[in-house]
Amino acid sequence: MEAIQLSLFSNESETTPPKKQKQAKLGRYDRIQRQLETENCNPYKIFIDVESQSLPASDYTFVDLFCGAGGMTQGLLQAGLRPLASVEINEIASATHRKNFPDCHHVCSDIKDFKSQDLLAEIGSPEVHLVAGGPPCQGFSVAGKRDPNDPRNRLFREFVRVVSEMRPWYVVMENVPGILTMQKGFVKQAICEAFQEIGYPNMSVAILESATYGVPQIRPRAIFIANRFGMQNPYPKSQLLPEQYKAIESAIADLPEYTPIPEINHEWTRHSAKYMERIAKVPPGGSLYETYADAFKRQYPGKPSMTVKENHGGTHIHPYLDRVISAREMARLQTFPDSFIFEGSMKKAMWQIGNAVPPRLAECIGLALIPYLSDIALNTASKVNNFPFPKA
Repeated sequence: MEAIQLSLFSNESETTPPKKQKQAKLGRYDRIQRQLETENCNPYKIFIDVESQSLPASDYTFVDLFCGAGGMTQGLLQAGLRPLASVEINEIASATHRKNFPDCHHVCSDIKDFKSQDLLAEIGSPEVHLVAGGPPCQGFSVAGKRDPNDPRNRLFREFVRVVSEMRPWYVVMENVPGILTMQKGFVKQAICEAFQEIGYPNMSVAILESATYGVPQIRPRAIFIANRFGMQNPYPKSQLLPEQYKAIESAIADLPEYTPIPEINHEWTRHSAKYMERIAKVPPGGSLYETYADAFKRQYPGKPSMTVKENHGGTHIHPYLDRVISAREMARLQTFPDSFIFEGSMKKAMWQIGNAVPPRLAECIGLALIPYLSDIALNTASKVNNFPFPKA
């Protein structure tokens, strides 16, 4: 039976459309980005053009930690890298990952129980070229205090442990941009120091806006990259200017307006007639609720989507229909292909999608890494030793 959308919050928070239509805000983290660009202390960070990159000639492998449903896995696979293994504690997200990546050795468990060397031995002890992942934000809440015994610090420390055991050529860690200003920058410093201690010095960090790579959504991410060879840390150059960003309609306009397609997760919570009347009054950028202004916001037509997320069964409101966007619409705004099917209930599918890395962003990161993985694979002194940077 389909659920009827009722008011999820107090009646005190009735619809109060703003007097003036809000304008779409782009570049929320511009100040942090400008600060990063003016920091000249790390010459290892480099931005390269990935639009002309071809698939790798070699078989480069990666392991995805805290993989969720598999946004990072999907993107790196699209770039031509091969997923060796993945780890995720949530059973439903794990089921989605297994469904979509049947050849990947997936482990559904708490990362503290993940025995990386045992797994590698089971699959023939292959070389691991990349370890990627996004430890949950709470794992950094006290990282700057350097208390390894604090349970909130454990998730990040387990990520570092696995990297130290697998010894990949490169490591990529993603998180929300706000992590860079936590505790006045001490958290960022602690992250870099933790990787330096295990042989990955000169870690770089950049804020990558997903929309600049063709993702029809405003979704900035903080991306940390390091390697153990003293080489540069490559990032993909931006591909689009703000005025060129893909509009939300480019991704979802062809999906049925009010006819669900459960087979591809095109489902949303069915609204009552009264609820739809209330939604109809919400202007672009406005919220259905005054108190909970960050929930149930109507998308701007002609603009990239606001950052998608699951919120009590209600995602953001469709730009011109009187309903919330569906799970499949969310997935398209994240650049998941329609062939990527999410397990679990509609709400659980939305939760998985809202927590994922956009595959297109991960693909561009993978494409930027490939030339550097190739340099290491070739192991020619003329290429590795001629970088104008000191060795680790």
